[in-house]
Amino acid sequence: MTEDFGNAGSRTHDWGTRAKRAVQQAREQLASQLNASSSELIFTSGATESNNIALLGLAPQGERQNRRHIITSAIEHKAVLEPLEHLASRGFDVDVIAPGPSGRVSVDAVRERLRDDTLLVSLMHVNNETGVIQPVAELANFLRSTATYLHVDAAQGFGKLTEDLTAPIDMISISGHKIGAPKGVGGLLIRRRGRDTVPLTPLMFGGGQERKLRPGTLPVPLIVGLAKAAEIFDKEHKSWWSEAEAVRSRLVQALRKTNVHFNGDQEHVMPHILNVSFEGVDAEALIVQLKDLAAVSTGSACTSASYTPSHVLRGMGLPDSIAANGLRLSWFPDQAKDLDVDELVNEIVEFQAGVAHTH
Repeated sequence: MTEDFGNAGSRTHDWGTRAKRAVQQAREQLASQLNASSSELIFTSGATESNNIALLGLAPQGERQNRRHIITSAIEHKAVLEPLEHLASRGFDVDVIAPGPSGRVSVDAVRERLRDDTLLVSLMHVNNETGVIQPVAELANFLRSTATYLHVDAAQGFGKLTEDLTAPIDMISISGHKIGAPKGVGGLLIRRRGRDTVPLTPLMFGGGQERKLRPGTLPVPLIVGLAKAAEIFDKEHKSWWSEAEAVRSRLVQALRKTNVHFNGDQEHVMPHILNVSFEGVDAEALIVQLKDLAAVSTGSACTSASYTPSHVLRGMGLPDSIAANGLRLSWFPDQAKDLDVDELVNEIVEFQAGVAHTH
């Protein structure tokens, strides 16, 4: 930002040349981690923008071919569900799979809904609220022999479970801040099928950068930061995983002392996310109670006078008594190493007892 401050699009001076070289090195490194060519990766501001480019950008191809059927799941991030709601208003048939209490969409559920006019399947890699891992590699291998494209929102999985993403997935959205990179940078991998690339139509125009799909001056420091974070995470991945898993084990064991409901499949799950509900306990009130011990969140969105249950937990078919009170715990091992799990759980136990006594 202070020394190599050139514009990567400028080719008439050394500052621009150095910036362009840094961007290319970052692109090559990140693409190689996904077992892809550097020409298949474009930089964006993050997974939300990448999702929009992928979903809305493919729509004109569906309209031209009269293939307007799209399959997704009820547990996707709003950055997927809202663009698909927009496409539904344009005449697309958006088929939403409810995965059931496990929170895991099966490949068979997708296969059963596949039609001749199915343009796209969009399924996230790792659910951001429950941590449940979706079978995207298996799905990619199945869909590769069909005309249907696969888009994966990998905001939570990139860097942590990258092996799944080396499967032949047509489009992959990534975000940097989930692996410690600067906020405001991410990418979209657009993988070729043989010589053919996914026929995306640009949503924005002006400048022609990033294969004309994402014009604008590239944020070189953010891109370099993304690549550096991915490089570090790749080297430290095994230790990160085992340390995150150790924190999870401590939490699960301690939480069993309480009247707790673990939300989602606890076998196919990331080691750094845990979603729980305490029946009869208002999650928002509990967050306030725990604020001096840990920064936790809910899947609920606060509106003017009411709390809306998590769309993810509701999409899993969980009753409102559980869905409305889901508590999302997530951590990086270095953040959680000083966490006093027993103190945290004792606070929850006392809070539950107080609620029970009040009732």
